[in-house]
Amino acid sequence: MSPGVILRSCLFALFQILATPVFALIALLTFPFEPLTRYRIISGWARLNVGAARAICGIRYQVQGHENIPREPCIILSKHQSAWETLAYQVILPPHVWVLKRELLRVPFFGWGLAMLSPIAIDRGAGRRALRQTLEQGRERLKQGFSIVIFPEGTRVAPGARGTYHAGGAWLAVQTAAPVVPIAHNAGEFWPRNAFLKHPGLVTISIGAPIAPQGMSAGELNSRVERWIEDEMRRISAYTKA
Repeated sequence: MSPGVILRSCLFALFQILATPVFALIALLTFPFEPLTRYRIISGWARLNVGAARAICGIRYQVQGHENIPREPCIILSKHQSAWETLAYQVILPPHVWVLKRELLRVPFFGWGLAMLSPIAIDRGAGRRALRQTLEQGRERLKQGFSIVIFPEGTRVAPGARGTYHAGGAWLAVQTAAPVVPIAHNAGEFWPRNAFLKHPGLVTISIGAPIAPQGMSAGELNSRVERWIEDEMRRISAYTKA
């Protein structure tokens, strides 16, 4: 392992340790503001982290298909490999919220700021009740002008791996008639899952054309998204290695 990678990763961790409590306090102070205003303030933390990852760790990125992002709020179904994309999406994409597990809101500092970003925080073991909550709050967030980011595989997967694509995000799109935007990326190649060490390199983010859910079942829509993302992952992988 390169000593430079170890040193840069340590410096980046120190930056996060110093910056996160400050932004957690700022996040709590935004409570009286409207949700979109809170988002624009709190997402400054993500912008700082993406900038620091570039400056300190050498993690750069390029976006392909940025023109595919619709003007209206949409459902974004994305590959999930790393913590990096949860930060970078706040820089690249319009204002959005996540569907996530409720336990994340209990993480000190990080969870406090996350709670102020109006996520759809569900109990994954709640079954139908979680689906009803996702639909009710999803409709509300879309009306507020937020897009909704969902990771259909449910967890971070290693580069080259493929998880089970759950149909919850596609079901939400069918129920709300919101367009679906699929996203593929290879962030895990440089910022691996649960890894302290970050490696320099160029992350490729590919944004697909919007898919109208009208006339499709959740299963059909989910399968179409899965095919596009996995095909695009193979293209990105070949592109990266070329």
